[in-house]
Amino acid sequence: MGLGRLPTASDALAADARSLGNLKAQTAHNTPESIKEAAKQFESLFMRELLKSMREATVKSGLMDSPGGDLGADLLDQQFAVQMSGQPGGLSELIAKQLSRQMGNPEPAASPQAPALPASAKAKVAASATAAYNAQAVQPASASSNFVKRHSEAADRVAKATGLPAGFMLGQAGHETGWGKHEIKQKDGTNSFNLFGIKAGASWTGKVAEVTTTEYVNGVAKKTVAKFRAYESYDASFRDYARLITETPRYAQAKQQTSSPLAFASGLQRAGYATDPDYASKLSRAINTTLRLQRSQA
Repeated sequence: MGLGRLPTASDALAADARSLGNLKAQTAHNTPESIKEAAKQFESLFMRELLKSMREATVKSGLMDSPGGDLGADLLDQQFAVQMSGQPGGLSELIAKQLSRQMGNPEPAASPQAPALPASAKAKVAASATAAYNAQAVQPASASSNFVKRHSEAADRVAKATGLPAGFMLGQAGHETGWGKHEIKQKDGTNSFNLFGIKAGASWTGKVAEVTTTEYVNGVAKKTVAKFRAYESYDASFRDYARLITETPRYAQAKQQTSSPLAFASGLQRAGYATDPDYASKLSRAINTTLRLQRSQA
């Protein structure tokens, strides 16, 4: 991943918050070295959670989420967190001082080999970290913009006919397909044009695409093979989705909540549109992303 090394055993906390138990035992030794290492790992954990929040705010996943892709992103965040932690004059020094106070020890002095960074240097470190992260987010941001441009006309046509906001439909289509990167394919590799992950139930008489997807059972993600509707065009996918939302009684409440992305997404989740327990928050972020893109492209 271009970051120079793989995580080591000393980086365990950055990878797993449950390692806090081991960290607690480590600080029990009450030595300057153990306190310093504990502080560094606390900072690493904090930075990892911060990067994770940044990534979730900019990178969308959907129906065809890849566990391998999620793992890769998590490892990337972990390595960034490890690299950014333990900087002289940084958060870990403040944590170490606080731990020392709580244990009744003298506050650790700054390392003579690594004096505290001046404010300008700290700003450069932060800017470098942000730039590195943003470099990873460029591709998804571009993908979402291109996706919205590509499907705006079809969404607008269906919006005029049904009253469903085009931005809401585009956001959900983007979320379900990973902004077009993970569209459902039929067995022969042709596109199903299914942008919304609508399954082929007993009443469906059209073509079918059978693929492996992720379902949540009692909050636990499981891989399963499911049948999805296949269409002749993206327009047909938008029309079928709008028909499902506007004509199916269980989505009646969600249909009335298009003044708020979160309310609409929560209505869909309550009605059972998806099994992901975090579906509403993920979908609302995707819709908000689309609305921002629509304003910038207007």
